[in-house]
Amino acid sequence: MPAASSRTTAVSAVVTAALAAGLLTGASSAAAADGQVRIHDIQGATRISPLAGTQVTDVPGVVTGVRGYGSKGFWFQDPNPDADRATSEGVFVYTGSSPTVAVGDAVTVSGTVAEYVPGGAASGNQSLTQLTKPTVAVVSSGNVLPAPVTVSERSVPSRYAPAGDPAAGGSVNGLPLSPGRYALDFYESLEGMNVRVGSSRVVGATDTHAELWVTVKPHENANRRGGTVYGSYTSQNTGRLQIQSLVPLTEQPFPKADVGDVLAGRTEGPLDFSQYGGYTLTARTLGTVLDRGLRQERTRAQRDGELAVATYNVENLDPGDPQEKFDALAAAVVNSLASPDILALEEIQDDNGATDDGTVSAERTVRRFTEAIAAAGGPAYDWRSIAPQDKKDGGEPGGNIRQVFLFNPERVSFTDRAGGDATTATEVVRERGRAALTHSPGRIDPAAAAWTDSRKPLVGEFAFRGRPVFVVANHFASKGGDESILSHHQPPTRSSEVQRLAQATSVNTFVKKLLSADKRADVLVVGDINDFEFSGTTGALTAGGALYPAVKSLPRSERYSYVFQGNTQVLDQILTSPSIRGFDYDSVHINAEFADQNSDHDPQVLRFRP
Repeated sequence: MPAASSRTTAVSAVVTAALAAGLLTGASSAAAADGQVRIHDIQGATRISPLAGTQVTDVPGVVTGVRGYGSKGFWFQDPNPDADRATSEGVFVYTGSSPTVAVGDAVTVSGTVAEYVPGGAASGNQSLTQLTKPTVAVVSSGNVLPAPVTVSERSVPSRYAPAGDPAAGGSVNGLPLSPGRYALDFYESLEGMNVRVGSSRVVGATDTHAELWVTVKPHENANRRGGTVYGSYTSQNTGRLQIQSLVPLTEQPFPKADVGDVLAGRTEGPLDFSQYGGYTLTARTLGTVLDRGLRQERTRAQRDGELAVATYNVENLDPGDPQEKFDALAAAVVNSLASPDILALEEIQDDNGATDDGTVSAERTVRRFTEAIAAAGGPAYDWRSIAPQDKKDGGEPGGNIRQVFLFNPERVSFTDRAGGDATTATEVVRERGRAALTHSPGRIDPAAAAWTDSRKPLVGEFAFRGRPVFVVANHFASKGGDESILSHHQPPTRSSEVQRLAQATSVNTFVKKLLSADKRADVLVVGDINDFEFSGTTGALTAGGALYPAVKSLPRSERYSYVFQGNTQVLDQILTSPSIRGFDYDSVHINAEFADQNSDHDPQVLRFRP
């Protein structure tokens, strides 16, 4: 639960903005004609309450949900709605301590109307209208609850959100809600109200915070494994809805579900807005999960003459992790990835993980992983990497994450060229009519501003059947700081793109140097690009025809390596130079769709004949 001071700051910021926009003019006169303030008067017909910052007295309603953990409080709803679809009849009452009311109590509440922004005003999130500093009187108990509003394929509009008001900095806060036209307006018009969904497909697996995602639109950008594909900035997938439970986990464990499973029966409760996921059905009554049997994929083995190159984000792997994690990741390399010839790893931490004592070597981490792979029946991988400078490459503080090349020396050799280190840039030279690196392994332009507090690209020169192959392993800057697609700014601000665009341009420039030295050079740019195949980042990587995003060779519904808030999407990629034709690409789905994960990313593999 956020501290009271942070809640006050967020509320003040929203109210100040609303005053500046003229939304609170005449707030004290917004009550009903008889002088009795009702919940729909508090909610109003925009995202900001017309009564924000004012005191209200004896607001009536029936308690529809009680939350005794996290942000503690209760929801109550007016059983006598007005005729305006845009005004919600429910609202959250923030008590700050365990509420003393029960579901079905008829109450009157006095308190201060506030706009709370989960995550703070800087997050760009929409605000949650609520009552704070409440005085609550129970009038009666055991009352029938207001009938739930059904959220369904028919009720949720297909258009996602209105364009923000340019005069308000692109914000939708001051726009009148159009719940029949836009999905975000529809959900906002139900904020705090009792809602229900029927049997719905799971599109985001149960996570460690006891929540999952369903879709009420079974045909919306669906794929064969049950997910909902995020294929463009305008394909936000309006049917997604986060599900949490109001029942304490000690009384009723939250169900474990994978993508493609079904949350069957009735799921009912108040509609909340959370920092991580936005509109959330906080269930009093939770449906039953039906297992649809989703299984981890296995890619085929490379054929004679094929070189298999893969990339895998192993999520902060370090020697402090249990052996079970090393063994599970190793089994995936052998069984799911068919022991690729070259494997670029992201998020390998140093030898003592997050302990911040200046350690930068990852010898123990990599040795333990390669030993686990061999024990699982895989090859005796050799490896190359460059240790970063301490605390210069971002990631978990003290962990010093970096990229690492594993390669099977029985199938491929590594061309070592001395001199590469954390601060020295490798360059391209022409050697015996072919492109070559000055340092291998080496780093691309590590002193450039694009790589500040971010992982520098690791480039290596390999040889397969006598032909050189260049692999660039990447882990671009994260999306941290971006506004979510639920932002009150529409379209949302994607501030992190600036650095990734610069990083993509740096890598593209380097690839062009290789191609200038040898236009037939086989170059693969691989890793956690942290951006979509349709993004400006990918566009910058491919500029001038230097690279092709191999994931685009897959059907649109199969393009994904990650699941975020119920959207299956691309973050991990392999891009190829023009000489690499006739390749076979596979996004191997073994993690992102599952409640039990060894990483939150799915590995990618590409096979081709050099």
